[in-house]
Amino acid sequence: MDQPVSLSAARDDTLWAVVASVGRTTRIAEIFSNRLAALADQAWREQQVRAYAAFLRTSRQPPPMYTVRPIRRADLPRAWRPLPALGFLHGQFI
Repeated sequence: MDQPVSLSAARDDTLWAVVASVGRTTRIAEIFSNRLAALADQAWREQQVRAYAAFLRTSRQPPPMYTVRPIRRADLPRAWRPLPALGFLHGQFI
């Protein structure tokens, strides 16, 4: 006898990613299990970019743009690490 497939079980593999983009470069900044948390993180990251807008202009760095999209756990790179809010670490952008 066939077992019914639970929709929640089918969606367990789906996460919500906050994706940082600078030009043609995109990186997964953070991942969340629900969309509302991802949207809140996106808003916080955008606020941080606005707060440091003058710094980004004077250092001639393009500000990162953030979007939220679904991602499967299997699609995450093995060595993935969360990005800082402004998208750079040790002077290197995304």
